[in-house]
Amino acid sequence: MRLARIRAEDGPAVVLQVAGEWREIEDAFAAEPIETGRRWPVEGAQLLAPVEPRVILGMAHNGSAADRLLPPQAFHKTAHTLAGPGDPIVLDEGIGPVVVEGELALVIGRTARHLTPEDALAHVLGATVANDVTAPGMIAADGLFLQGKNGDGWTPLGPWIETGVDVDAVGITVSVDGEVRAVSSTDRLGWRAAEILVHLTSHLTLHPGDVVLTGSPGTAVEVGPGQEVLIALDGIGALASRTVAGPPRAAPPQP
Repeated sequence: MRLARIRAEDGPAVVLQVAGEWREIEDAFAAEPIETGRRWPVEGAQLLAPVEPRVILGMAHNGSAADRLLPPQAFHKTAHTLAGPGDPIVLDEGIGPVVVEGELALVIGRTARHLTPEDALAHVLGATVANDVTAPGMIAADGLFLQGKNGDGWTPLGPWIETGVDVDAVGITVSVDGEVRAVSSTDRLGWRAAEILVHLTSHLTLHPGDVVLTGSPGTAVEVGPGQEVLIALDGIGALASRTVAGPPRAAPPQP
């Protein structure tokens, strides 16, 4: 099942794809979708970020099996970093190199706390494409990841949510300006999706619509302003973004 949000005449609409049309539904998180009767052709519809999360969490150092030697570690990205297909990624002046990271994102479908490996994935609505934009030099200056992960438009999601995906075996391709720059798969991640959810929900509650970025398995590519980025996940879709130059960041206060 493919779920999305599109721009309708009166605002965002939550939709389900059936053949060549989007059909509006009342609630993407309902056990069974209930259609409202409104429909739009798939072709030409303006896609928005497929969900509006209150919480966005990402996994640090989860790019390979070697990362299992370290304790799992997560970071928080504010909901204000959210961007949809085609939205700009703002690269502020003076922050050093910036990388895009092609990742699989889990969209939580049911309230989740103290999950087990056996029931963790049953709390996932589906998967979407994520771009975890990062300024590595800013992370070095701030071990809490605030400065290096939270620029404007630094969490593009889309183009839709796909359900029923084997999230631990999804190919990832990152292209910049039409050139393939990275090819990998979620099967290279150190911590698998269920393990990530068990870890996170041992510390906090996840709610429907919250998003978990599972990690970058060698899919980080440096970019600059004025570039076109395309992240494709096999069996899910492709997310296009563009980078734009932003203003300089203010210098940090001095002690």
